[in-house]
Amino acid sequence: MIKKIITVIIALCFVACAGQNYGSAVKTSDQMVKDAKASIKEVSVNDVKKMIDNKETIVILDVRDKDEFETGYIPGAINLSRGMLEFKINMMVPDKNATIIVYCGIDLRGPLATKTLNEMGYINAVNINGGLKDWKAAGYPITK
Repeated sequence: MIKKIITVIIALCFVACAGQNYGSAVKTSDQMVKDAKASIKEVSVNDVKKMIDNKETIVILDVRDKDEFETGYIPGAINLSRGMLEFKINMMVPDKNATIIVYCGIDLRGPLATKTLNEMGYINAVNINGGLKDWKAAGYPITK
């Protein structure tokens, strides 16, 4: 009888502990983007256009996939897919102090990529709020 009680108590403890570990860590993609946006700096498309017009030293980083990039991008942008960011950014932008202006198509991957860059030590990486969608809506040029 005591063995059964101990077994039940251990099983209940295991279930309770397992539920706490998994339940608190689960996030939706929307929550991850929201959390990223809350922890990063963002700039408007107007700010970026002024930086380009003033010929400021910036790296414009498009984190969409190559096929998306080829349909049109902000002039001067370099392409590094979000999926390869952690593996290739050090080769493409070795200066951790560089001003990196990050964007994607509709402002989902951009915030996540910016957060990753910040975590990797790129302290001046910022996201374009609204992504390429807002850039186009403002009537700014696109390169193909």
